[in-house]
Formats: sequence, C-alpha cells, structure tokens
Amino acid sequence: MERVYNFSAGPSMLPETVLKKAAEEMLCYGDSGMSVMEMSHRSPVYEKIISDAEGLLRTVMAIPDNYKVLFLQGGASTQFAAVPLNLLAKSKKADYILSGQFSTKAYKEAQKYGDIAVAASSKDANFSFVPRTDENSFRADADYVHICFNNTIYGTKFPYIPDTGDIPLVADMSSCILSEPIDVSRFGMIYAGAQKNMSAAGLTVVIVREDLLGNAREDTPTMLDYKVMADNGSMYNTPPCYCIYIAKLVYEWILSLGGLEKMKELNAKKAKLLYDYLDSQDYYAAPVEKESRSMMNVTFVTGDADLDKKFAAEASAAGLKNLKGHRSVGGMRASIYNAMPYEGVEKLVAFMKEFALANPKK
Repeated sequence: MERVYNFSAGPSMLPETVLKKAAEEMLCYGDSGMSVMEMSHRSPVYEKIISDAEGLLRTVMAIPDNYKVLFLQGGASTQFAAVPLNLLAKSKKADYILSGQFSTKAYKEAQKYGDIAVAASSKDANFSFVPRTDENSFRADADYVHICFNNTIYGTKFPYIPDTGDIPLVADMSSCILSEPIDVSRFGMIYAGAQKNMSAAGLTVVIVREDLLGNAREDTPTMLDYKVMADNGSMYNTPPCYCIYIAKLVYEWILSLGGLEKMKELNAKKAKLLYDYLDSQDYYAAPVEKESRSMMNVTFVTGDADLDKKFAAEASAAGLKNLKGHRSVGGMRASIYNAMPYEGVEKLVAFMKEFALANPKK
C-alpha cells in the first residue's frame, strides 16, 4: 500500500528519509549489535546519541549557552504543572494569555499553585485571533508570563513575541517548534511535545534559561524539578530513548535542507497555497483572522456540519487522512507540519475544488 498524506495534528508525519534511516538501523545501530530500543541509556553508545541530539538541536535553534536543554517525558501537558512548580519563585504570581484550549488548560492547572491572572484572552471570539498585549498588560511583579505560541485546535499563531520586559516569557511551542527561526533569548523557557514536528510521541523538550533553575517548590515531585533533570543530563531515570534518537535524525534532516530559514521558506510556500485558495472562493470559510493565521494548522469549514463530515470521509478515502477538525470546533483542519510535502497540499487543494463542484450548497 502506498503512503497516504497524513494531515493529523499529532502524532503527525515524519520525514520519509528519517523513517528509512530508522528502518535501516532498527536491528543494529552502528556496530553496537542491537537496536536503539534495546540498548542501555547508560551505555557509551546511547550517551553519544543523546549528546549528539542536544548538540544538533542547539545548532538548529541557535540556543544560547546559558540555556539548558532537557529531554523529558509526560507530554507538554505535564509542563502545565511543572512550570508553576519551578517558576513561581518570588511573588507566586503569573500572567497567562489565553488564545486557545491548551493555554486555557495550562492556566487552570497553574491556578493550583499561586496567584494566576489572565492578561488577555480571545475566548469571547471563539479564539479566532491572538490577543494583542504590551508590557503594561502584565503585573510588574509576575514571576513569568505564559503563552501557547501556536494553537493547534483553532489554527492561530502569535504574530509577535509579547514584550514582557524583565519578566520571563514561557512558551508552549508544541505545534510550531522547528518550523521557522526563533530568537530563543526572548524567552525564559520554551517547551514542546515532540510528536508534531520533532519526533514520535513520548518526548517533551524543555529549553530553560539557567537562572530560572533551582527555585522549585519544596513539594515539587523530583521528576518535575528542572534542576534535577538538568544536573542529571536528562537521565535521572530512563529517558524516552528511541524518541530522542528519532529527534536526532529529524535535526539532521532539517540541517541537510538548509536549517530553519529553509524550513520556514518551505512551510510558508505550503501555507500560502492553501490560504490563497481559501481566500479566492466562498464555498469554504477560514474562521481565523488573517494576522493570526497559523502556518502549521489550517482550519476551514463549509458552514454545513453534514457537508463537513462528508468532506472528511471522502478525503480520507482519497488518501488525505485526518482532516476532521477537533471535536470542540468541528469543520476541517489540515496540519501541514515540516514533514508534509508540498505535493500533499497540492492534492488537498485539488480535492477541495473537486468536492465543492460535486457538492453544491443548497
């Protein structure tokens, strides 16, 4: 059977070259005589894999030396608790910008641990845009400001990096990390689940400025203490070994293409093709305000729930998988992460045109 075009929001497509390389090394990695899945995380062979993975990520993202890179488990959702447990160190206050479901979940989780305020929200507009803020939007004594940089469910992305002054900015970048260059120094911390743009499900990457370490609450679980994880090189316990190996291959793939500048160029070309079509017709509607559109997750609707359901079913039968929108918003969603080839978006647009002709609205 031929491979399909998988528009899933995550776990998502991986680059074919990465899958082929992993397949080649499945039974025997190098001259180790075993699979990466089988080897001890304390072995010299695996220690080199995780060390190389960190070095490659630092190169790809131009991560400054005063930031620690952590390879963790638990998904990005675990960080909803880990962030306040580690960073509510002084005033016990934090400000959150609510731009979708995951920033809202993070906000609700953080409320268990301190004085957590909403600095801005687009909830009243069904999260169809990213709210604008300036330095005056945040409490001067907040320990940090939290954002979700790209909103997978609603198809929005921050068109700017919030100015938080001296307050550390924390960003969930699960669905946009590695899609374009980002100035890491503008953030106190970045975290991301790897299953969208980086690796298989099971790995979470945390990039945290060193001065923010060592301030965790006394009752913070050891596995959620960033300093413990940093001091142990992400190996306080057995890490998600194979996912880290796959991430290493992905970092190599990005560098082979030309790095994040080239990645942005490729991603922008895909997004432009799809958004240009959406803006050129009136059969489908894109609910997101143009300034806030995501380059990774494109949402659209026909305005008829039955037609939307039919669209997703027929698209799946045509080899365009997982286009059904999130259950909380309906419609359709095309996640066009790094590994989605341009040809996949071309086929999607062609199908959209055919479907519109074959299914006129009443």
